[in-house]
Amino acid sequence: SADPLAAGRIAELFDIHPNVARHHLDRLVEDGYLQVSDRPAAREAGAGRPAKGYEATGKEILVSYPARRYDLLAELLVRVIQEIDPDGAPAIAERVGRSYAAELAAQVGLPEEEGVAEAITAVSRAMMGVGFGMTAETDERVLLTNHCPFGTTAQRHPEVVCKLDQGIVAGLLEAAGAARGMPVTVTPHETPEEACVTDFRAAPTTT
Repeated sequence: SADPLAAGRIAELFDIHPNVARHHLDRLVEDGYLQVSDRPAAREAGAGRPAKGYEATGKEILVSYPARRYDLLAELLVRVIQEIDPDGAPAIAERVGRSYAAELAAQVGLPEEEGVAEAITAVSRAMMGVGFGMTAETDERVLLTNHCPFGTTAQRHPEVVCKLDQGIVAGLLEAAGAARGMPVTVTPHETPEEACVTDFRAAPTTT
């Protein structure tokens, strides 16, 4: 729902007692999946003051049966790389990213673009196709990433995962043609609310 919902309304929707609904809603608040909204819920029939409203947070929910822990696999694979070559892990990740980018470009049929802005936009679309939430700011020559599909692994190991992202973007740019050889730098966000920034501003100004 776009608006906060009261426990009574949720109880009606699921045909359960309001007290049961409140119990589960409060548990979801504790676990970070819901929050009590600053905006009150719509008044319920017969109620005086507006009821406490619940709304979803941005916390990611993964559901699978039987359980598959891809997040754990990603975490452990990063640790494997760091164990094998602690100093070289970021460079390894970037090379892997470039290699994957060549495969991805072939899969999606990434066209060679005539202009740098068009190439950046094409890269953004390709990245969105594999789960990135990304906006191309072509005038500023940056990509803003507000959702990374690597989730908590990226937060725990930005020195490796952001290099992987950097390699993917650089490889896709090479495939796009017009931006071949353009330097790419990924700067991770400092807080979860901020976007990661992929910067091309060190590149030549010709298009």
